Amino acid sequence: MMHLHENIRKTILALIDIFYPLVKKLMPLQTFRYAACGGFNTLIDISLFFISYNYIFEKKSLNFPSIHLTVSPHIAAFLVGFCVTFPIGFYLSRYVVFQETSVRKREQLAKYFTVVLFCLILNYGFLKLFVDVFRWYPTPSKILTTVFVVAFSYFSQKNFTFKSVEE
Repeated sequence: MMHLHENIRKTILALIDIFYPLVKKLMPLQTFRYAACGGFNTLIDISLFFISYNYIFEKKSLNFPSIHLTVSPHIAAFLVGFCVTFPIGFYLSRYVVFQETSVRKREQLAKYFTVVLFCLILNYGFLKLFVDVFRWYPTPSKILTTVFVVAFSYFSQKNFTFKSVEE
């Protein structure tokens, strides 16, 4: 299993690092890797949101009468994306972007989850604002929400979750 993990990590790094010379003068390698990994994870998230919203939930609310709860389709679609992208994002952050950290995996996972919890709250709040208050279309609202959340996430992960000892 460790051999498989190492091969996956090396393959991802090789694919990402091929493109780094194109932007080397614009940003450090770690920032580029974060952008590449985050961009990939964001693409998965937005794709899952679109598919879930339009085809799985068919733009209809989910009703749970036994607990008196109704979940709007854009919130349900956002949660589907989260369930997939949370583990992918942690893996990419720990093993591709922030490799030099000295923090134990369990502690990082707890910190990562804390940051992601704040990101969930931001996602929920922005989606409710854009879709329910401003009446914007859900998919563009998700894309705009992602811009704000990614900026928050990058600085939080870099300076809190995966902060290296020498920083």
